[in-house]
Amino acid sequence: MTARNPGGDDPVPVDGRCDARFAAVGDAFAANFDARGEVGGAVAVFVDGELVVDLVGGWADGDRTRPWRHDTLVDVYSVGKAFVALLLLQLVDQGRLGLDDPVASVWPEFAAAGKADATVRHSLCHRAGVPAIRRPLTDDDLWDWSTMAGALAATEPWWEPGTRHAYHTNTYGHLVGEQVRRLTGDLPGTRLRNLAGALDADVWCGLPTTEQVRCAEVLWALPGAPPDIDADARSGDELMVLLGYFNPPGYSSMGVVNTAAWRAAQVPSTNTHATATGVARIYRALLEPGRLLSPGLLAEATSAQSTGWCPVLGEEVTFGLGFKPTSPRRPFGPNPTAFGHFGTGGAVGFADPEAGVAFGYVMNHVIPRWQSSRNRALVDALYRCV
Repeated sequence: MTARNPGGDDPVPVDGRCDARFAAVGDAFAANFDARGEVGGAVAVFVDGELVVDLVGGWADGDRTRPWRHDTLVDVYSVGKAFVALLLLQLVDQGRLGLDDPVASVWPEFAAAGKADATVRHSLCHRAGVPAIRRPLTDDDLWDWSTMAGALAATEPWWEPGTRHAYHTNTYGHLVGEQVRRLTGDLPGTRLRNLAGALDADVWCGLPTTEQVRCAEVLWALPGAPPDIDADARSGDELMVLLGYFNPPGYSSMGVVNTAAWRAAQVPSTNTHATATGVARIYRALLEPGRLLSPGLLAEATSAQSTGWCPVLGEEVTFGLGFKPTSPRRPFGPNPTAFGHFGTGGAVGFADPEAGVAFGYVMNHVIPRWQSSRNRALVDALYRCV
């Protein structure tokens, strides 16, 4: 299978397998290169546990010299939020903490500045009140887990925990991941690697140097440097949103995304690296009752926990516990029990229990949206086949 570069005749390499029944997904994948500006990416689909689509295509670099391969890793951004949440939910399942326990019961420092009543549930559904860190931080701080967790624990909440929500764009990984570390002694990237390795899922947070040679170059559609933030000139939600994205300056990956330091760091909200098949394998395992989570806790985690206006995303949003339930604004197919998470630029992983579908899509040409014409085309094509 090949596609064509937009506006030219040069072939774009596409490789992998696609069962004849799901040919429409293969056609949509090729069309992403022909007509929708895709540079490089991959899509994987399991149906009833069987891998029916496993396609890679395009280029792993902006110069279009390295073809995308089945082991090419790429930053999947907020797709990783569901995975760090899964690590904490597994500890809930084991009885090591409860959803309505205070975060401070396992992380005493987090009680500072009025956060003593913030619960584990609040932390998982973006109601804990700390979507931004107030203390000015540098990118050198970003590479140090203890510094980031300590600064987050000391932050005065932006609202009384539990009374509203706002998307914890980047702090989510440190907020949830530090609870994992306090309970287990392991950084979340270590726990994620153990979970993923047992599933033969190529998913990482904190890439060893030996694995970084497999990384695709992330290509931002809107490049630029993080803005300078004058905290004295801003206040309230406006300041909160800016600090959430850009304190430290590289917290959203801007200016650092293709560096060895970024790839090696653990920023679980933002720098999980994966293949499409790796993402889909984790969601396939979630469809197996009791394998990763008990059915009751999975049902709770994938149902609406907080609904309302989000000043960070600028719209009405529904959050589960790490996972997002499907919604008309951000659908995971047509079925009401589907759940998953999008990432900046369009990467997505989801599971649909009704259809038996586990889906992963990753790419390197980042546009500043979760949903894109590319992932929409793939999902729509899939549901024409099932």
